Amino acid sequence: MKKSYQIHGMSCMGCKNHVEKILSEVEAVQSVKVDLDNSSAQIESLTPISIEVFKVALRTGGDSYTIHPFGHTFNKTSKKSEVAIGKTSGTFYCPMHCEGSKVYETAGDCPVCGMDLIASTPNLSAEEKNYRELSSKFWLSVLFTMPIFIIAMSEMVPNNPLFTILDQTYWNWIQFFLSLPVVFYTCWMFFKRAFRSVKTWNLNMFTLIGIGAGVAWSFSLFGLIFPDFFPSDFKNESGSVHVYFEAATVILTLVLLGQLLEARAHSKTNTSIKELLKLAPDKAYRINKGEEEIISVEQIEPKDLLRVKPGDKIPVDGYIFEGQATIDESMVTGEPLAVSKNVKDSVIGGTINGNRSFLMKAEKVGTDTLLSQIIQLVNSASRSRAPIQNLADKVAAYFVPIVVAISIGTYVAWAIWGPEPAHVFALVNAIAVLIIACPCALGLATPMSVMVGVGKGAQNGILIKNAEALEKMELIDTLIIDKTGTITEGKPSVETIVSFDYHTEHQILSYSSSLNQMSEHPLAEAIVAYGKEQGVDLIDVDDFLAVTGKGVSGRINQKQIVIGNHKMMDWAGVTLSQHHLRSAQEYQITGKTVSYVAIDSVIHGYLVISDAIKESSKSAIKNILEKGIQVFMLTGDNENTAKYVANELGLKNFKASCLPEDKLNEIQKLQTQGHIVAMAGDGINDAPALAKSDVGIAMGTGTDVAIESASITLLKDDITGIIKAKNLSHQVMNNIRQNLFFALVYNTIGVPIAAGILYPFFGILLSPMIAALAMSFSSVSVITNALRLKKINI
Repeated sequence: MKKSYQIHGMSCMGCKNHVEKILSEVEAVQSVKVDLDNSSAQIESLTPISIEVFKVALRTGGDSYTIHPFGHTFNKTSKKSEVAIGKTSGTFYCPMHCEGSKVYETAGDCPVCGMDLIASTPNLSAEEKNYRELSSKFWLSVLFTMPIFIIAMSEMVPNNPLFTILDQTYWNWIQFFLSLPVVFYTCWMFFKRAFRSVKTWNLNMFTLIGIGAGVAWSFSLFGLIFPDFFPSDFKNESGSVHVYFEAATVILTLVLLGQLLEARAHSKTNTSIKELLKLAPDKAYRINKGEEEIISVEQIEPKDLLRVKPGDKIPVDGYIFEGQATIDESMVTGEPLAVSKNVKDSVIGGTINGNRSFLMKAEKVGTDTLLSQIIQLVNSASRSRAPIQNLADKVAAYFVPIVVAISIGTYVAWAIWGPEPAHVFALVNAIAVLIIACPCALGLATPMSVMVGVGKGAQNGILIKNAEALEKMELIDTLIIDKTGTITEGKPSVETIVSFDYHTEHQILSYSSSLNQMSEHPLAEAIVAYGKEQGVDLIDVDDFLAVTGKGVSGRINQKQIVIGNHKMMDWAGVTLSQHHLRSAQEYQITGKTVSYVAIDSVIHGYLVISDAIKESSKSAIKNILEKGIQVFMLTGDNENTAKYVANELGLKNFKASCLPEDKLNEIQKLQTQGHIVAMAGDGINDAPALAKSDVGIAMGTGTDVAIESASITLLKDDITGIIKAKNLSHQVMNNIRQNLFFALVYNTIGVPIAAGILYPFFGILLSPMIAALAMSFSSVSVITNALRLKKINI
């Protein structure tokens, strides 16, 4: 059993090692892996361990470390951990992934590149606070920038009326004083980020903004104080040096506007996660000693008996204890039709009850619920990097030095060959090159699409573990599918029992049920359930042994019992005659599974188990094949059963009697041939194959094992979800490619124009202010394009 926790108080490798040592010494803990960068720990244990045990261990260790589950908020005052679905403060990360997957506890700027940190778990108060702060700075910046702009533009008016009031030199000084709040308060963060980017040599958009606006403002101040230092090229008719306070402040204000629009757009990209957070109810009705009491969801404990009333949200994961219900599970499975539930059927926290009241038993609470797992998985996937982002990173790494070189070259070219005042043209165009080339949109192109795409998948019952899986899913050309639970219902039931000798069917069922009660295999569960229905007594078992992919054996009443397929009989040295095989074959050719029963190395009968093919499997397989993807069915069942199912589904490629290692070898063989392979299975016995495939797809209800073993989990037991995942991948990757185009087209077209390539032919120059406006909106265009993914139909 693996669980992840957040650890507070670590500051160095010594802390990391100390925490690992303390936690690993807790009883039943098998392994501990502490991540200093993420302030987290993954703990694997033999049995569930209360978090209070870990807290005591850390306190006993004499240090001020604190531990709490992911998805909980840590209260520094009360030192308590509280469930935080819908209340979490979130974890913040850099959209440029400067430090890999590192996350930060508070909002702010990335310490490497200076970009605004993004909250992976939506925090409405933090987002609103950041937006309000940027908004107030923007309007203050506008308040001081507009007079500077008016003063500067008035120079173009004949007989400038302002010059009748004051000499131009004084107006230049007024521009300087008005620029101070903009440069040193509202937009000072851009210069801090630029300095940090140069210091860490992580050159980015703020490097260019800082250099461009900084050069314009510093040049203006120097010209204002030391006008005689400059040649006449830099002076106007009154003898004052041309100043560019308006260029610097307008550029900075427009960049600030871009940041403001980005902050608003960012909050929209994780709307899907916000919707998931809203699913969690605040209260529940617990039955305590026959009385109904209202409690908060945080107070629910496993095995609590809860009443769910008509129209209410189901508070936690569990099963129906009494009554019936029709439940809307669309918010977590993507299935629009309500699902009928009876006693012992599982229910999912956050889903909505229909018009009946029922009692349920709580099984998973807090961060163990499926909804909490989905939210945590979506958050993690949103922060992950897609391989295509490496392209953007490589471009950005070379881009800034090249742009600076082009800017210097632009200045030199205009100073030598430009018209008078040549140096003024040279300075203005060099600054315009720096501003228009800012690669902020390039860095946002991939993460924004991934964030929206992962959220869209979660809304449709498709849980994506990381961005790499999302990208690879588009490329798959081969799909490996299991039979039981993947293309069949996964709810096998005993149809009949055949006896070959004096043992009655009841005796065979008694031995089979008793032995299989020790196994977790779906077929074993079906046999035990049938035995209980028939009222057989379960007998104690000694020397139980489960042989993967074959069957089980053990001793009952001093008799050696072996149950399983023909490979299990071979393994146990039990001979199957032609009569036995022909008898079983009559059932197998109709798609049923036969489980032989041997007592003391002699075959005595078999159980016939049926598992219906899902209604959706046939059309889903057809659609997958039409997309040019070859499909292989690999099953542990016998040849006759496998052939029947394959024929029903129109599959040409199938292999029977496959052990887990056979599936693994088949995937390796296909990969060696150059195929991109996806594997769809139940996430438990198919774990090795799921891990080896390029994209592992777990079918089921999103259990811990399924999510752990596969890179994509389909919450609904339906391979139609594979088509949805493929479509989603295609849409997201197309969106990323569009974003990269939008990001690069601004730079590709804008830089030559800013350098003045059109001036000799058309007399066109790109003002640094227009360049700043184009640069700011390039980021917004990328985010807006990413938001389109919210409306796609998969």
